[in-house]
Amino acid sequence: MSYETYFQSEREAQLAELKEWLSIPSISAISAHKEDVRKAAGWLMDALQRAGLENIELFPTAGHPVVYADYLHAPGKPTVLVYGHYDVQPVDPLNLWTTPPFEPEIRDEKLYARGATDDKGQVFMHIKALEAILKQEGSLPVNVKLCIEGEEEIGSVHLPAFLEQYKDKLAADAVLVSDTALLERGRPALCTGLRGLCSLEVSVTAASTDLHSGSYGGAVPNALHALVSLLSSLHDDKGRVSVEGFYEGVPELSPLLREEFAKQGIDEEKIKAKLGLDSLYGEEGYSFVERVGARPTLELNGVYGGFQGEGSKTVIPKEAHAKITCRLVGDQDPQHVLDAIEAHLKAHIQTGARVHVKQMEKARAFNCDPTDPMLQKAADAFGKVYGTRALFTKDGGSIPIMESFSRILQAPVVLMGFGLDDENLHAPDEHFNLENFDKGLLTIVEFLKTV
Repeated sequence: MSYETYFQSEREAQLAELKEWLSIPSISAISAHKEDVRKAAGWLMDALQRAGLENIELFPTAGHPVVYADYLHAPGKPTVLVYGHYDVQPVDPLNLWTTPPFEPEIRDEKLYARGATDDKGQVFMHIKALEAILKQEGSLPVNVKLCIEGEEEIGSVHLPAFLEQYKDKLAADAVLVSDTALLERGRPALCTGLRGLCSLEVSVTAASTDLHSGSYGGAVPNALHALVSLLSSLHDDKGRVSVEGFYEGVPELSPLLREEFAKQGIDEEKIKAKLGLDSLYGEEGYSFVERVGARPTLELNGVYGGFQGEGSKTVIPKEAHAKITCRLVGDQDPQHVLDAIEAHLKAHIQTGARVHVKQMEKARAFNCDPTDPMLQKAADAFGKVYGTRALFTKDGGSIPIMESFSRILQAPVVLMGFGLDDENLHAPDEHFNLENFDKGLLTIVEFLKTV
């Protein structure tokens, strides 16, 4: 039978199976869910065995384990390594979920659950695509390996060391990943770049205690004033980051790349209306899609200090705090960026106040060549199933481990994602459009059969 007929006949059973996996609260960031994460890994191993994969192993790390499997019976054919993750984000605030996050439910042809689109649902499609080929044809047209981790949502802390240790075991001609999104419904995309990331926490301190504003106001440093002044120094009035050395390694946008961005046809008026904004804002001289896909950022994610309760309290706070993240592009070195920001903060702190910086996450940007034959075949596979060939894009988000895969395994990364941007990944009511579940299965099969 055709693959379309096969998947239609198996759809109900497959979705019931996926619901089982989604019911396991494999939240990697919360230690109380450590056993749930292990349970989700065990469920995955059983699913791989049922699908007909071989050499299924659970590799412990200093954190959550990595699941490996393979099927290597196509001598002379390429080897494709499928990567994904079985851990999920925390679910707070729980009261904003329409239905409980670990009680999967289908509404309006959308599967609602934490992990539905990020990333259990998309990993599950690869398992079922491989199972379908094995059942229909008895063997796979290529060699396949799978590396599915349990720490992506906490930065893939231990996976780079795992890749280094087992790079021969994981060697492949391409890395296939479904953890990104289509441009919009019916318009597939292949991501050829992801921004890197670095983060820091800033604390400003002044007096040894909070002070009465009547007794001391106007005569001593105010930690909140000092912090706000410091944070305002990080950008100029054109939206450009003012930190010396911040833009080292940032490539200029070529006319060809700007043309590719323009092809996406992003409607900025629609974006404003959707977000309830009067205007967009960002670095002068760049469009929305260019700012998000190819320019670095420095963002304030949280600023707090002083009295925040109901009513008024005439206090001069002794301390104030901020959380900052940067998205990085090109060859920006996250350590250099963090050091540059720290130097800037220390050079611009108000007299009488002190600044303390805690450097945190670091991940380089990822880029790949869209002319690579593996990416071209992936674009063709999308075209055959969706009726329109995938566009090559650069995404503003970060999947830190992609740079490690590309560098350590020296293989092209094919980011063949089937999510949509409005599916609430990381937010309440996360869901996966089943239209893309159905088409995704066919697209993966088409890609594997034509590599």
